Amino acid sequence: MPHFLDINKTAPSDLRSMIDNARRIKDARNGRPKGATDAEQPLAGHMVALIFEKPSTRTRVSFDVGVRQMGGQTMTLSGADMQLGHGETIADTARVLSRYVDMIMIRTFEEATLLEMAEHATVPVINGLTNRTHPCQIMADIMTFEEHRGPIKGRKVVWSGDGNNVFASFAHAAGQFGFDLVFTGPPPLDPEMVFVEEARAKGVSVTIERDPFKAVEGADLVVTDTWVSMHDPQSARERRHNQLRAYQVNEALMARAKPDALFMHCLPAHRDDEATSAVMDGPHSVIFDEAENRLHAQKAVMRWCLGL
Repeated sequence: MPHFLDINKTAPSDLRSMIDNARRIKDARNGRPKGATDAEQPLAGHMVALIFEKPSTRTRVSFDVGVRQMGGQTMTLSGADMQLGHGETIADTARVLSRYVDMIMIRTFEEATLLEMAEHATVPVINGLTNRTHPCQIMADIMTFEEHRGPIKGRKVVWSGDGNNVFASFAHAAGQFGFDLVFTGPPPLDPEMVFVEEARAKGVSVTIERDPFKAVEGADLVVTDTWVSMHDPQSARERRHNQLRAYQVNEALMARAKPDALFMHCLPAHRDDEATSAVMDGPHSVIFDEAENRLHAQKAVMRWCLGL
C-alpha cells in the first residue's frame, strides 16, 4: 500500500517525482481563479477522510482545497468525532474507514496512532503531522527552495531553535535529497539522535553547532519554527523563551548566511519571538510561497498514493 508516512520511508525517486509533479501542478494553475477546479480531475469520484486529532489551519485548508480542486470530496473528522483508541480501536477504525473512503489523511499526536492506522487500513494513509514528524511540510519546503534556487542537493540548510518534529523531517529529507543540515539550539532541545544518525548514514553532513552565528555561515537556507506549542502551559512557554532567545532569526543572523540565502518558517509564527518581522517580511523570506506550496506538494503526494 503506497502510504506516505515519512520521507525516509519513501524512495528518493518517488520523492523527486512528487516534487517535480507538484511544480507541474502549480504551473498548470497559473492564471486560473483561486477557487477554480484543476483542468485535470484525477480525484473525480474519490472520497478522502481528513482526520484531525490536532487542530490545524494550513493542513486542513490545503488538503481540503487540494482534494476539491482535483475533483474529489472530503469528509473532515475531529478528534472529538473519532475518539481514536478510546472506544473502538484504531485498527477497527482503519478497517471501517477503508470501506467508505479512498484515502485517509491523519494529523495526530502519537506516531503509534499513525502507524496502527496505516497497518490496518486498506487504502493509502498520509501523515499530516505527528509529534515526531511532519513530512508534508518538508515536501513543500523542498519545492519552495528549488523553485527559487534550483536543486537542493549539496546545499547547506540551517535549523535554528527547537529540534522538533519539523526538524526531524528535515533530517529525513537531508538523507533522501542529499543536502547538508546544521542544527543550532540549546542542548535540552536537541533533536532525537536517531534522525541525525540515519541521515549521516546516507552520506550527508548533519551537525550540531551551539553558536547560531557560526552555524549560519555559508547557509543557503535558514529555517525556524515556533518556540511554543498551543498545548504548552505558561511555565513551559517562559522556560522555552529563555532557552531559545539566543537563537532568534534576526537581521544580524541572516547577514552571516549567504547573500542570497532564503528564510523559511512553516507558520503559524509568533512574530518577534523565533524570528523578527524584519526577517519574515524581508528579502530573504519565502514563507508565504512556502505556505502556498503545501497545497501543490500535497496534491502531488495524494496523486502518488493513488497512482494517478
